[in-house]
Order: sequence, then C-alpha cells, then structure tokens
Amino acid sequence: MTSSTRVPPTEITGLYGTLVTTMSRRMLGQVPESLGVMWHHPAVLKDLMRLGRRAESWNRLDPQLASLATMAAAGAIGCGFCLDLHYFLARDRGLDEAKAREVPRWRESTAFTPLERRVMEYAEAMCATPPAVTDEMSAALLEELGAPALVELTARVGLMNATARSNVALGTRSQGFAASCGLPPLAAPGGVPSA
Repeated sequence: MTSSTRVPPTEITGLYGTLVTTMSRRMLGQVPESLGVMWHHPAVLKDLMRLGRRAESWNRLDPQLASLATMAAAGAIGCGFCLDLHYFLARDRGLDEAKAREVPRWRESTAFTPLERRVMEYAEAMCATPPAVTDEMSAALLEELGAPALVELTARVGLMNATARSNVALGTRSQGFAASCGLPPLAAPGGVPSA
C-alpha cells in the first residue's frame, strides 16, 4: 500500500499499540493511516489522544455548536481528514447530520441559525493568520453563550486548529469515514458535492 502522507506510516506495535488499534476499529471501523504516522513518536500520540479525550468531557457549550465550530475550523485550515472524521462523529453522537454536511458551505446554506453562523464565523476568524476575531464577535457570543461556553468554544477551536494544521502538514488525507457508514458526501462551497 502506498501512503499519501509525508511521513510514511510505521507498524503499530506493543500493548499500547494493540489498545489504540482496537479502539480505532471499534470507534471508526478502521485504523486511520494517521495513527501509523503518529506512531513514530508514541508519546506525542498518547498525549494528543489524552487531550482529545479530556476535551470530550467539556460540557458548557452545546454539543451541536461544538461540532459545527470544530468542523468550521477544520474547513478553514483545509483538513479533509478532520472534516470527514467530525462529520462521521456528528452522526455517531446523534447530532444534526444535515447541518454537519453543510458546514463546508455554511455561508451559502440556509440550514443554520444566526447563533450557529456566529459560532462558525468565530471559528474561522480564530483560524485566520493572523487571527481575525473582533471585539464585536466576542461580545455577541459572550452575551448569547455566557463566559464558560465562550471559553470552551475558544479552546475547542484552538485545539482543532492545532490538530488540523498538524494533519495538513503531515499530508494526512480523508479516510472516507462518512462514506463507510453511508453518509452522503460533505457539501462543497457553491453547492457542488465534494468527493
């Protein structure tokens, strides 16, 4: 099998490796190529997975808003792997699949509420270089969500920003999670379905 990643995956071995691959197969139905890439430095993989699991316990931000924000951040960075994975996870977590599918074209779509649009705009603004978050954006979200949820939103987007940029830099591509469970393809900007 030829790898599309910039760092070729290595064999995942050992007791911890067995645990990681078993969890991946159970959650995703497959072992993503990115795990083999990250296995070159298991301590980094372990710490990133630990942070991701801890972030899943955060509960001040509505789960639907959290999902839309992380997907918007992934889209802003251009991480197809992250978009595909979070679309799959939205379905797995009982979130609105139709909205998750529309995230890549959220500005043109009529599927979103004004609050959802503000959350995705904030996520994209955080991912810009340099960041483009304005006082007005923050004030509106602070008023609607409250301080704890805005802090969580910011942390989730920051975490996705780091993850997505790492995946893009390493050449990690979509693994087809959404297609493997029968979800329609993600919408593309301009209304053309993505591959």
